[in-house]
Amino acid sequence: MRRRIEETITEVAGSLPVRIEPLGGGCVADVNRVTLEDGRTVVAKTGDKGSGLDIEGFMLQYLHEKGGLPVPDVLYAADDLLLMSCLETAGGISPGAQAEAADLLAALHGVNAENFGFERDTVIGGLHQPNPETAGWIDFFRDHRLLYMGRQALDSGRLPATLMERLEKLAGRLGEWIDANAAPSLIHGDMWTGNVLCNHGRISGFVDPAVYYADAEIELAFSTLFGTFGDAFFGRYREHRPIRPGFFEERVDLYNLYPLLVHVRLFGGSYVGSVDRTLNRFGC
Repeated sequence: MRRRIEETITEVAGSLPVRIEPLGGGCVADVNRVTLEDGRTVVAKTGDKGSGLDIEGFMLQYLHEKGGLPVPDVLYAADDLLLMSCLETAGGISPGAQAEAADLLAALHGVNAENFGFERDTVIGGLHQPNPETAGWIDFFRDHRLLYMGRQALDSGRLPATLMERLEKLAGRLGEWIDANAAPSLIHGDMWTGNVLCNHGRISGFVDPAVYYADAEIELAFSTLFGTFGDAFFGRYREHRPIRPGFFEERVDLYNLYPLLVHVRLFGGSYVGSVDRTLNRFGC
């Protein structure tokens, strides 16, 4: 760990770092558990210039203050360094943890705004995520999620031009499947297994957000993409908020095009085939 970062940790925490251990995760940054001389532990996330770790710190605080979501305490946030409290973890996402997550996310999704988008642009997987405040959900999802990330993937050389043409065709037909009257709800924005921390069957916190106001269904869809949540989650969530007809049959795949495009932009590979299959499913 660079000397300046060690000095910052000492200044912020009031104690010298004596042991540094790498933790899992961190798509665009290194994540380390830091043991301090006084016995406390903190988490240090470090990245290169432009990593957006200051934005991540802002988003964590926003989720806690506006939505009551359990997240690490932010001790320090700069573009290349994020210091957080260390959440204890043990075990995976049990059915009980899924039910607790449903309680927490239903409450988060109950936080509303006038428009879709957010007060500032954010990041997802280290990528820029534009959030211009937009009155209509279809317009926002089309222009600032599907088409924006599709073009980013195209420009990176990872999305073939033929798939981009088909994505544009689908974007023009979104009104066939999406409810134009959806309400803007606050979402975590990157709801997959690695970002849900559990400790002995309870939720200890959520990390790595990609915050904005959206139709909450896009969050629910993302939670299924890598098998994060299942029946225990959705059964409990329905006790708080209805899930509109057609979500599991159609819209879950439609909304998951966005995180798939994020993964195409970052990694390419098999994710390109996943986008192709989804476009085929919707006749594009």
